[in-house]
Amino acid sequence: MDALTEQDVKKYREDGYLVLEGVFSPEECEELRARMRQIVERMDVPSHCRTQFTTDHDEQLKTQMQGNADYFITSGDKIRFFFEKGVFDDKGEFTVPREHSLNKVGHALHAHEPLFKSITHSPKIQTLGKKLGLISPVILQSMFIFKQPGIGGEVTPHQDATFLYTEPLGRVMGVWIALEDATLHNGCLWFIPGSHNNGITRRMVRTPKGSFPLTDFIGREQIYDDGLFVPAPVKKGGLVLIHGEVVHRSAENTSDASRHVYTFHIMESENTCWSPENWLQPTEELPFPSLYM
Repeated sequence: MDALTEQDVKKYREDGYLVLEGVFSPEECEELRARMRQIVERMDVPSHCRTQFTTDHDEQLKTQMQGNADYFITSGDKIRFFFEKGVFDDKGEFTVPREHSLNKVGHALHAHEPLFKSITHSPKIQTLGKKLGLISPVILQSMFIFKQPGIGGEVTPHQDATFLYTEPLGRVMGVWIALEDATLHNGCLWFIPGSHNNGITRRMVRTPKGSFPLTDFIGREQIYDDGLFVPAPVKKGGLVLIHGEVVHRSAENTSDASRHVYTFHIMESENTCWSPENWLQPTEELPFPSLYM
């Protein structure tokens, strides 16, 4: 990858996202995938935590009633497992091979797994941050997303700032690294260009201590015209930069090919207030680490 150009920076700021091809090598991608296979082989998840991951408003609230709320809300400094729909029977046993059951693994791969940490803090990512003018960027969270063949679920239109809210807005950016080709057939990202300029209409917040559910929503996601979305396919080793307020989604994966991704979120901490109401909070064990470490 050549250095980020002024034109690239301008396009990111205008559109709210940017596709960059050829950032990482196929070998680096395969190393991350191989390490994740090892993690999945050893995974041991309590049966009451074997529930699905979703970005849908009502489904999220319903899922909390199924017993995994604490498992999710305390996952910011740990490595935990979140599943697709329909992969467990009524006893919590797998109905598919475990390696095909996962929606994602998160949210602290960048802290606890050396290979993922090295990619997160690589000179390539640090250079991107500096080219974008980030002064004191920190890593908020990280995830490996599987988008399983045939069953990889839809991710409904949303804005990352709904879940990762700052004052002022505009301080969070997602880095979405394609470990396999992300295509129109296996669930690539779709964006509404320029939608990061319109603010947000929904926030996920922690509820008062001692209450249940542990999180709730303020506001509702807008209904968006499908015709406004533009696809953003990207080849293996490429990445997508995602502004925290840009509206994006991905379709179900109905193909026979997975769409593995390593993604993490960066916040410019200079003159920024991280909301204490966000589900994700830094802990004594894991403060948000500097990108430039």
